[in-house]
Amino acid sequence: MIFKKVIQRIINIKDGICRMPQWRMAEPVNFQLDDNEHIAIVGPNGGGKSMLADIIVGKHPLLARDPEYDFAPSRKEFVADNIKLITFRDTYGGDNDRTYYLQQRWNQMEIDDETPTVSEILEKAYQLSGEDTETHRQRARHLYSLLGIDDLMGKRVIFLSSGELRKMKIAEALLTSPRVLIMDNPFIGLDSDTRDLLRGLLESLSREKALQIILILSKTDDIPDFITHVVEVRNMKVREKMTLEEYRQSVETIPSMVLSPDIKEEILSLSYSDNDYHAHDVVRMNSISIVYGEKAILRNVDWCVRNGEHWALGGPNGSGKSTLLSLICADNPQGYACDIELFGHKRGSGESIWDIKKHIGYVSPEMHRAYRRNIPCIRVVASGLKDSVGLYVRPTEEDYGACRMWMTVFGLQGKWDVPFLQLSSGEQRLVLLARAFVKDPELLILDEPLHGLDDYNRTLVRNVIDVFCQRRNKTLIMVSHYKEELPMCIDNMKELCRQEDNIFK
Repeated sequence: MIFKKVIQRIINIKDGICRMPQWRMAEPVNFQLDDNEHIAIVGPNGGGKSMLADIIVGKHPLLARDPEYDFAPSRKEFVADNIKLITFRDTYGGDNDRTYYLQQRWNQMEIDDETPTVSEILEKAYQLSGEDTETHRQRARHLYSLLGIDDLMGKRVIFLSSGELRKMKIAEALLTSPRVLIMDNPFIGLDSDTRDLLRGLLESLSREKALQIILILSKTDDIPDFITHVVEVRNMKVREKMTLEEYRQSVETIPSMVLSPDIKEEILSLSYSDNDYHAHDVVRMNSISIVYGEKAILRNVDWCVRNGEHWALGGPNGSGKSTLLSLICADNPQGYACDIELFGHKRGSGESIWDIKKHIGYVSPEMHRAYRRNIPCIRVVASGLKDSVGLYVRPTEEDYGACRMWMTVFGLQGKWDVPFLQLSSGEQRLVLLARAFVKDPELLILDEPLHGLDDYNRTLVRNVIDVFCQRRNKTLIMVSHYKEELPMCIDNMKELCRQEDNIFK
């Protein structure tokens, strides 16, 4: 008699329909995760990837039959203890923190002693694991070393860079020893070395018998080789599971230009304002140093960005890129003590921050975190006309026309009245990009603007940047950890290094 090995089905969702109509997919959900599988969930922005993840973890109760779970050999009782979902919100407080605002990260004097440190958060996660043994302690120390976060332990969370925050979140989840680990876009915001390190770490973990990994990915070329199967979610429909090889053979190549000729011409034909600055030097920094406590973030930085130049600002996580940009955007109070000229005017010579901001279009992980207003998307875009988080001045019909135009540019037509927080994270990023462009700024500062965007939308945004920068008096500073994501218009590169490396290029 031949006995066929029974494969353990860890998660089984059959014909799942959410009880609440607002959380329902376009058709019943079928999803299975077996013991020998590691799955990538892929699909376009707004297609339903995050909704599927919420259903998997039981966040949205189902009609008729609940998801079936078999977490053996884990002895943990609750689903929440066996499945860890890391959504990588760009948050510097708790997930429900409503007090965070855009400039808070740079205002050290406003941070009280109750703001947790990295060490405190990771120690709490360690205690929740229930495995207080010397072997587990050694694994924890090894994990910190692998992720390069040993030197972050005493740092308060609000002062972490976006990439540093993501590394901490990864360590926090792994310390709890989950049976299933779900990670939403784990590679974005990480520098190249850390991405390679994380892939190696996940591959090593994937070989452990008692851990299955699910990655939610917008960028399909981020799929690691240890992934065995792919589930595509498109138009709020969960498609059948296929092998990684089958998926790679089915992927269609995105053309290098997806922006329509009509929209390209509309951008190029925009009228110019009589109130634009026309300074030869848009940004000039002379021997800039930024120190928090005993920690030097930037030291003796000299940099000149001239009118019409298009810069890529690079460097590893924690090298001070966002801090440098916060000085230009007038969000960092230390800027008043620095020798900085913006648009030919010395900082602190009488201009207000709003005089500066009205000439700058800006988007960043911090901006995304700060925008927790659940107002219609067109009002989010309109807030860029006044550089506010929220809309406090009634826009004119002409203003709303510009908002609709830029929302259409970024593929958001028809979403004028959709509440911002009901969009997917990728769609929210597109709304914030429209907000950055809506006032036709002379200086675009784009800090990781392609975070969470799918393959098509990454190409679209690069196209828009390239076309916009063909116009006169347009200057660009862009941060990206993916060199292939930089637009073709980039003509200068500035590379920062961590201060402990004692190098600034």
